Amino acid sequence: MTERTVVLIKPDGFTKKVVGQVIDRFERAGLSLVGLKMVQLTQEILDIWYAHHKDKPFFPDLCKQMMSTPVVAIVLEGDNAIQKVFDICGPTDPAEALPGTIRHDFGVDKPHNVVHRSDNAEAAAKEIC
Repeated sequence: MTERTVVLIKPDGFTKKVVGQVIDRFERAGLSLVGLKMVQLTQEILDIWYAHHKDKPFFPDLCKQMMSTPVVAIVLEGDNAIQKVFDICGPTDPAEALPGTIRHDFGVDKPHNVVHRSDNAEAAAKEIC
């Protein structure tokens, strides 16, 4: 089934200069790049995207990090795109990610794991704007 999903290359990926390498991994997996822009996130956007984390103690630090530099927002499309993107990114914690995944290869810890990805179709629909 053809799906669309969102990936953000987060500030740590931006400052590490791995944007091209991250995009290349998705394209090599057969996903189509249907949207791309560099954007400065705002508190309003983060309040919506990370509403499920809003009451957690790490939320202010998460917002500060996500607003520290522009991010690269990507919309990808393809068969089972959401699962493919999950497989390419790996789990949130780079220590649990397999070698060859973006988070293992470029990430440092949970907050600095290079990419945000949509968790499911509903999240992707909300994040594609």
